[in-house]
Amino acid sequence: MKHICLLVFCVLLAFSCKHKHDHPHDGEHVHNHDGHNHDEHNHEAGHSHSHDTGDMNLVPVNTLSKEEQAAGWTMLFDGKSLEQWQGYKSATPSKWVIEDNTLVFDSDGDGKGGDIMTKKQYKDFELALDWKISKCGNSGIFWNVLELEGVDRTFKTGPEMQILDNPCHPDGKIVKHRAGDLYDLIETSVVNVKPAMEWNSITIKSKNGKYEFHQNGTKVVEFEMHTPEWKKMVTESKFVEYPEFGVAKQGHIALQDHGDPVWFRNIRIREI
Repeated sequence: MKHICLLVFCVLLAFSCKHKHDHPHDGEHVHNHDGHNHDEHNHEAGHSHSHDTGDMNLVPVNTLSKEEQAAGWTMLFDGKSLEQWQGYKSATPSKWVIEDNTLVFDSDGDGKGGDIMTKKQYKDFELALDWKISKCGNSGIFWNVLELEGVDRTFKTGPEMQILDNPCHPDGKIVKHRAGDLYDLIETSVVNVKPAMEWNSITIKSKNGKYEFHQNGTKVVEFEMHTPEWKKMVTESKFVEYPEFGVAKQGHIALQDHGDPVWFRNIRIREI
C-alpha cells in the first residue's frame, strides 16, 4: 500500500508540473491585423500591394510589379507628370494637380476645371486604379469618350463608373447612382465601397463589348454594350436625350470634375 501511494503521488506531481503550450485563438499569440493595418502602411509609406497578381509583395506607388509588366500593363500616371492626359477638347485643366505622387482634382485651385482624359483611345482593355473621394463628394470614371462636334461633355458619349461618398452625398439615396454603379443604368451587386477619404481599388474590364466592374476585390457589375438590351436600358435612363451616348466601341478614358476634391493613384491599363 505504501508503494502504491508513493506511485500515485509521483504521477500527480509530474502532471502538475507540466508546462502548458496551448495558444488560444484570442490570446496574446494571435496575429493582430488591427494593430498592423496593411492599407495604412501602404498609404503612409507610399507603397501598394499588387492588385492584379494576387501576391503580397510591396511595390512602390505608381509603378508596376514584374508580373504586371510581363502581363502587358502600362502606367497612365507615374506620379510626376500628366503627359498622357489632356482636357476634353482642351489642354489639361489647371485644377488637376499632382500632390504626393497622387493625381488630385483641387476644387479650390486656380484656373480652369473640367474633366481630364487620356490622349490615347482604347477599345479592349483592363483599367485599374485607386481612388478616394472627399466628404460628401462625387466623381466618376468614363470610357469610350469621343470628342464630337456639338458634344460639350464627356458624359454625353462615355458611360460612367460612379465614384461617391454614399452615406453623405444625396445620390447615395438613389439606386444606380452609388459608388461602383454603372451610373444610372445598373447598380452594384454588393455595396462594398469604403468611407470618404479612404482608398478604393477598382478595375474596369472591356472585351468585345462585354464589361465587368470590380471594386475592392469583388465583381460588382457585369453587362454587355451594343445589344438590343443595352439600347433599351439607355432609353429608360437619363441618357436617352444624348443620341451619341454609349454608341462608340472605343474612345478616351476620362476622370470627372464634379466640383469635389478627388484623388487617384496607381492608374494603369492593359490592352487585351
